[in-house]
Amino acid sequence: MRAAVRDRYGPPEVVRVEEIDTPTPVGDQVLVRVRAASVNRADLDGLYPRWQFTRLFTGVRAPRVHRLGLDAAGVVEAVGPEATRFAPADRVFTDLSVFGQGAFAEYVCAPERAFAAVPDEMSLEDATTLPHSAVLAIQGLRFRDGRTVGAGDRVLIVGASGNVGPFAVQIAKGRGAVVTGVTSTAKLDVVRSLGADQVIDYTTTDWTQSGERYDWILDVEARHSVLRARRVLKPGGVYVSLGGPTSLIFDGMLVGPLVSKATGRGMSLMTWWKPFRADDVDALKALVAAGTLVPRIDRSFPLNEVVDALRYADSGQARGKVLVIP
Repeated sequence: MRAAVRDRYGPPEVVRVEEIDTPTPVGDQVLVRVRAASVNRADLDGLYPRWQFTRLFTGVRAPRVHRLGLDAAGVVEAVGPEATRFAPADRVFTDLSVFGQGAFAEYVCAPERAFAAVPDEMSLEDATTLPHSAVLAIQGLRFRDGRTVGAGDRVLIVGASGNVGPFAVQIAKGRGAVVTGVTSTAKLDVVRSLGADQVIDYTTTDWTQSGERYDWILDVEARHSVLRARRVLKPGGVYVSLGGPTSLIFDGMLVGPLVSKATGRGMSLMTWWKPFRADDVDALKALVAAGTLVPRIDRSFPLNEVVDALRYADSGQARGKVLVIP
């Protein structure tokens, strides 16, 4: 089978497509013929890698895992002798974050718990946009203590036009929140089309000095400290960041809890992420079925152009998810 691989860190150009052995499912594994895969920011961050300290876990000099891609959707080709949940011809999707990656390939093979069924009314292309980014969005709108965004809440989504942000805007709107999206000049119309009540152009306006106050801030790509974010957070409000430069990651992990205790506001890097959590996946399916959540796909690339797909996603030009089609 063909699969995207790399054997060193670097930009998308270090990736190549080559022939490797098609795996045979054993135990409770499931072999899936991939029909669509989607590019996530996490795929790009892992290429370089973005945070040098992560080499302690992924490989100091070179990546331990050579295959790429987190999200895949496809059709079950074969199952191992101990698999009970799926059968050949079933349509499934997955986030392979903790299963060795490998979505950018003709086949993926993982334990059956890695997969969930795709509803009949959902296309495989739409399904593959959800596993990583949409789950991050739904969990980012739920604090570690169980608090969630509710009707009437004023919600700020920083990074509203990337991979996670569009899902977060739609989920918050579906819950009756008043949503403001922060994005670049070129994508203000994209965020408005998602249903945002207001938009902020970060190239001209610093949202931490806007004078507005919010019940909930989801900061997909932190560019300000939690102390600055606190300025626009209402008493008892919540600020959650999903990533950013190394300094701000540790700021969210270490300073955030201290500020939370001192001010009564919930402020933290999202350390409670659970990849492809079943309850959240089911909730996302229901939102898509109801028309509350509409996946946005910008462009699809064939597998042999995976480098172009990664490069395009990395450029920041995409106005929706970027897909790789084997």
